[in-house]
Amino acid sequence: MPVNRQILLASRPEGWVTEANFKLVESAMPRPGDGQFLVRNRWLSLDPYMRGRMDAKKSYAKHVELGEVMVGGAVGEVIESRHPAFKPGDFVNAAFGWQEYALSDGTGARKVDPSRAPLSYYLGVLGMPGVTAWIGLLDIAQPKAGETVVVSAASGAVGSVVGQLARIKGCRAVGIAGGRAKCDYTVGELGFDACVDYKAGPLGESLAAAAPNGVDVYFENVGGEVLDAVLVSMNPFSRITICGLVSQYNATEAYGVRNLRSILTNRIRVQGFIVSDRMELWPRALDELADWTAAGKIKYRETIAHGLANAPRAFIGMLRGDNLGKQLVALD
Repeated sequence: MPVNRQILLASRPEGWVTEANFKLVESAMPRPGDGQFLVRNRWLSLDPYMRGRMDAKKSYAKHVELGEVMVGGAVGEVIESRHPAFKPGDFVNAAFGWQEYALSDGTGARKVDPSRAPLSYYLGVLGMPGVTAWIGLLDIAQPKAGETVVVSAASGAVGSVVGQLARIKGCRAVGIAGGRAKCDYTVGELGFDACVDYKAGPLGESLAAAAPNGVDVYFENVGGEVLDAVLVSMNPFSRITICGLVSQYNATEAYGVRNLRSILTNRIRVQGFIVSDRMELWPRALDELADWTAAGKIKYRETIAHGLANAPRAFIGMLRGDNLGKQLVALD
């Protein structure tokens, strides 16, 4: 009998995630009922937000229960359908979870076109990370030509797009990343104007040199000491978009930001956001991202693990910053 391999949440992490927090199981192959379709997942997305779903804490979305399939976006092919809007051979993107096969009633599912872009792109630059960059920068921060935009985790799935969008809009793009190789990638391949290696020395001094006119927009993905250092360089009436705080996701004690006074003295506008709050903007964002990617104005790289069993290890590596660009699992 065909089986469906799944990765469940086996235990809640205390501090850093370990592979012991996950469990690989085999279950019976699901079959669609009326109004449902069955998908064979081809690509699984690994994203920092999943770490928060492993904790039983109040948040913007429901946490994963122990014994449930780990939450996550995936792209797959419809192989059986009893749903009028989806037929076998369609490719779809939805929150199908960490499993090889998934049932869906169509809620939140979006058809994707493999002739327009590789299927994996619909989990990255043409999916949630790309739209996150678009909304966080262009809708919330609204940079103006000539301004300086700084983004942390600049070589990652979201940050790499943020810097390129800033360049498209005529801004100076400065990245913050960990390691010389990542900085070389953001400047040499992605076209950032500068990149600061936070592992190489005093971050504040390096940032001041890379952004001599100060920072007008900061796109925050990291938090902690990085946020503290950037606050010192923020200009009057600048903007900070809070997308993520990955440095804090595995911390057992919260980091106490020391330079909050800068928000007052520089009258900085700080706004956190969740990309799913602005679904009305997704079509426009995806159209523009697709056009810019096709024209070569946005470049993208992927780090790929192979096989569902390797998803936990790849997820932990992504939280450590081992990936370059988007972290994916190929379910081949």
